[in-house]
Amino acid sequence: MLKFLSINDFVIVSNLELEFRAGFTALTGETGAGKSILIDALLLALGERGDATMVRNGCERAEITAEFDVSAQPHLQVWLKTQALEGDEGVCLMRRLLDAGGRSRGFINGRSATLQQMREVGEQLLNIHGQHAHQSLLQPEAQRVLLDDYAGLQKNSAEVAASFRDWQTLMRRRIAIGENSQAVAAERELLLFQRGELEALAFNAADWEALQADYARLAHAASLLETAAFGIEILSEADSACLAQINGLMTRLRDGIVHDESLGEPLRLLESAQAELQETVYSLRHYQQRLDADPQQLVEKEQRIHEVMDIARKYRVLPERLSDVLQQVVTRLDELGDEVDLAAVALQEKAAQQRYLDSAKALSRGRQLAADKLSQEITVAMQKLAMQGGSFGVALLPLAEGNAHGLEAIEFQVAANPGVPTRSMARVASGGELSRISLAMQVATSQVASVPTLIFDEVDSGIGGRVAEIVGLLLKQLGRNYQVLCVTHLPQVAAMADWQWQVSKAVEDGITLSHIEVLEEAQRIEEIARMLGGVTITDTTRRHAAEMLGVAA
Repeated sequence: MLKFLSINDFVIVSNLELEFRAGFTALTGETGAGKSILIDALLLALGERGDATMVRNGCERAEITAEFDVSAQPHLQVWLKTQALEGDEGVCLMRRLLDAGGRSRGFINGRSATLQQMREVGEQLLNIHGQHAHQSLLQPEAQRVLLDDYAGLQKNSAEVAASFRDWQTLMRRRIAIGENSQAVAAERELLLFQRGELEALAFNAADWEALQADYARLAHAASLLETAAFGIEILSEADSACLAQINGLMTRLRDGIVHDESLGEPLRLLESAQAELQETVYSLRHYQQRLDADPQQLVEKEQRIHEVMDIARKYRVLPERLSDVLQQVVTRLDELGDEVDLAAVALQEKAAQQRYLDSAKALSRGRQLAADKLSQEITVAMQKLAMQGGSFGVALLPLAEGNAHGLEAIEFQVAANPGVPTRSMARVASGGELSRISLAMQVATSQVASVPTLIFDEVDSGIGGRVAEIVGLLLKQLGRNYQVLCVTHLPQVAAMADWQWQVSKAVEDGITLSHIEVLEEAQRIEEIARMLGGVTITDTTRRHAAEMLGVAA
């Protein structure tokens, strides 16, 4: 349940700290005082989107902190631990910062969290029923979701949707295979031939570079051998070979050193050059021995080059890209898969359809039981809410082939008067009747809610008198099992509350600010008297207010 809420610089709230209790709490005050700001702040703390307009004028940022007691929610505690968002034992602390530029940050138990994570936590902490909830109840989708939530069939509904998707996928696959089997078979045959041809070529880009180098060397072998022989000749074998002349010069320099030691430096340079030239001669002779001028090898290399070039031209790519072509062929074959047996796919489709039907029928049985129970509850509540003789029904309208939501459409039906058959609620219910039926539904579905805190935002609009008193009684009954907060303008509802808070606004230093005050007994009498009597509050009005509180107690 909600234990504490801190609001700073949010809309027209400067600083507000509230401690919450179990039971039924009513929030009252003049229109426009900011009663709904409390709910907006809670929504922001629980991951709803915000914008810069929520930051109080002239402030840098708004900050909302909400503390919840989750000691009775082990599933939520496990979820927080799996998300590495656990905090103190039995406590969940939600915090949201929103700056004047519209940027926001969220925290769960002091750790940074995404808005999605905050919303997932918020869905397990509280439910908010808005004053316009009855409008959505006219939508078939909202009616189906409400019935499934009431019956606790969310998991069954998700299972039906998943099995329906599986069935439809296999159906589309069978149809596609039947329509395209010849084209697919022809494409597969071509791809298998191409894969075999390219794999037989046994080609890769590195081999291609080596092949070209080998071919160039073999094609010019005679010229290369001649170049090597010429080098050996001029360096060491000719009559005037370089090495012979250098050796002669080195001999004369050694003789000259006896007379002038400065000739030692030229001699050392020549000795180094002589050694390098000798190494060159050895290297050229080794090259001669190694160079193979075999014409047969040249023919083989040339044939291999032509083979690769022919395949490359066939696939309209450079030789270096042939490996990529092979990979594309293999990938496409994987996409096509093995040749599919149409009869086997049809059997898979039939099995998937049966799984869908089994799960959908189980969902239908659960819905029918819940529909009967919900219809009785709402019908009983209608009698209390000034719709005597009226009745409510949940119709399960069969669908010929079913859909992702099951084998039936859900339709809420109502008869406002006795002896009249129920018809679609969207067609026959007036605005006032719809508001009361909506409230009855919200109370009924809230009684099976798994969240500990329920908030009602002016859901009693459009009603009054004895009906308002009954609404207050319904909320008070809910407060025995849940923490209930209700924003209300009706004194009959406020008098039924266990606790009452007054929301007001005032101009301070030229700035409008909203405040909330927890009312004691005497203050509650004054506030309910105000709600009863309007501008002028008389002793009679106060006695009436005190009497209402006494009856409620």
